[in-house]
Amino acid sequence: MQKKTRSGAKVTPRSKVPPGSKSAKSRPAKRGKTGVSKAASPQGKPAKGSPASRIPVAPNDSKPAIRKLRLQLARAQARIDELQASADTDFLLDIPNRRGFERELSRSIAYIKRYHASGALIVLDVDRLKPINDAFGHAAGDQVLKAIVGILLEQVRSSDVIGRLGGDEFALLLWNLSETDARAKAALLEQAVDRLSFEFGGHVVTAGVSAGVALLGPHAEAGRAMEEADRAMYVRKAQRRHEA
Repeated sequence: MQKKTRSGAKVTPRSKVPPGSKSAKSRPAKRGKTGVSKAASPQGKPAKGSPASRIPVAPNDSKPAIRKLRLQLARAQARIDELQASADTDFLLDIPNRRGFERELSRSIAYIKRYHASGALIVLDVDRLKPINDAFGHAAGDQVLKAIVGILLEQVRSSDVIGRLGGDEFALLLWNLSETDARAKAALLEQAVDRLSFEFGGHVVTAGVSAGVALLGPHAEAGRAMEEADRAMYVRKAQRRHEA
């Protein structure tokens, strides 16, 4: 409603706003000392202190740094693999030691159980090694052990595993052999080593091996198989001693 002043001029009254209410149109945005809104910078970039301004930005040279870190990680992993392999390998004969062989035996038995495969474990003990060590030294004994390992490698397949359990005792893990084939293989290994001869200090000496067999099937256990083959080996050693 318009009101008339004493002079006759018409005046339109302001619309009433409820006390305490804030009108978005009537309240300007807060400005800093420069008169610029705090919500954004003059160039449209996030103002300091806003969430967007705290997002880290990768520098332009981050890719070479990432490549360098990946190379260092690959080298470290290769070194770990090398140390792991050396921990499972006999340093003299370059075949698995007891730890490495038992690890491989456990894996192989798990495979045999899962896929219903078969195999055989042969434990070998070298005969007459101690007299050779005592008479001609451990270097002579080491030469005998290397020659025996060479013979064993010639008699098995690449998929089979030969390990040194310690001292003069070895073990072989052979795949897909029947009981008859496993026992025939054990006899063949004995004969092959028996044909070896060595000359130390003008003396010709011979060594030999006694073999014990344990079959690996769906119900095999690594520890039990090792014990069975070990017992069979000692029985065979007694037989060979009696035959000699």
